[in-house]
Formats: sequence, structure tokens, C-alpha cells
Amino acid sequence: MTSVRIPPFESLVDIDQKSLWVALASIAFNPTYWNIVARNEHRNKTITKIFGGNAYYGCYALAFTIFSLGIIRDVLYRKALENQPYYELIDPAIAKPLAVALFVAGQILVVSSTWALGLTGTYLGDYFGILMDHRVEGFPFNILADPMYDGSTICFAATALWYGRPAGLFITAFVYIVYGFALHFEGPFTDEIYSARAKVKEEKTE
Repeated sequence: MTSVRIPPFESLVDIDQKSLWVALASIAFNPTYWNIVARNEHRNKTITKIFGGNAYYGCYALAFTIFSLGIIRDVLYRKALENQPYYELIDPAIAKPLAVALFVAGQILVVSSTWALGLTGTYLGDYFGILMDHRVEGFPFNILADPMYDGSTICFAATALWYGRPAGLFITAFVYIVYGFALHFEGPFTDEIYSARAKVKEEKTE
């Protein structure tokens, strides 16, 4: 039986490449940014005040910055992969179709999540006081708790496979950790917002 020899980590991931650390910093920065800005908005309505008290305009502005930062992050990720060692983790004849399938699946999760939540639901409208009437329970939320984050993570992995860069899988693992950390703060805080609204409604009906 032939054993598969995996090269040492340093031959798969070049940690001396500045582009790797820039990509990791961008990945960590994005959810940190939107969590800090959104929480400040919930407490102080800073962005809403900038837009003359219009919460929707404020939410659209935040959406634009989050979307733009996401594009920059993706560009930096591609750049980081270009500077990393190439290694055939699996047969390219399998890796390419698998990468395409994963990327399509990831994009379906991201796009369908956005469609189900709407623009304000996707881009933290609840922190602006723009609350949804009820919890979204249809696809893809009926199969995954956090399909947008999961879909994005899958796309990172798909890109790593497509380019044959093991460093991409290392970065994907980092994305998974960062998103999990972000959800640790986002989930309970969002639940708190909706619980407060439910309590107000109950008090009004009493």
C-alpha cells in the first residue's frame, strides 16, 4: 500500500510573503469593522444623523462600504494566492470541476441569502432600527443557520482548489475562524434587538 507523503507546512505556505498577511488582515478587518460601526449605530445613530435622520440612507451607505471592502478583500486574496507555492493536493482533473461546483454552491448560498433577507436585512438594517417582520426560515436558512458566511467560506476554498494553492486552504480556515468569532458577537446582539422589540409590543398590548 502506497502512502501519501504530505510536504512540510513551510513548503506549502510561504509565510514570508507580505501579501499573505495583508490578505489575512483584510479578512479580519471586515467583520470587525461592520460589527463596531453597526453597534455604534444602534447606540448612537451616528450614520443616520449624517444622513439627516434617514435610517435607510444610512444603511445603504454602510452596505456600500461593506460590499466595497468585500471586493478589496477578494482582490487581496487572489493576489496572495499568486505569490504562494503551487501544489497539486488532488488531481487537477478532479480539482477544477470540484472547485467550480463548490464556488457555484457557495454563490448560491450567498445570493439566495441576500435575496431572502433583502438589502437592509443583509446589511445590518436591524442595527438602524429597520427590523424584519418575521424570522426568515425559507431557503437557504432552512438548511444552514448562517448560509451567507458558510457560502463565502466555501468560495474561498473553491478558489484555493482552482489555483492549486494550499495556502488558500490555510486562509480559508482563518476565514472560518474569523466568521465564527464574528457570529459569536452578532447573533446574541441581534437576538437582543428583536427581543427588545417583542417586549415593547407586549407592553403596548397589555
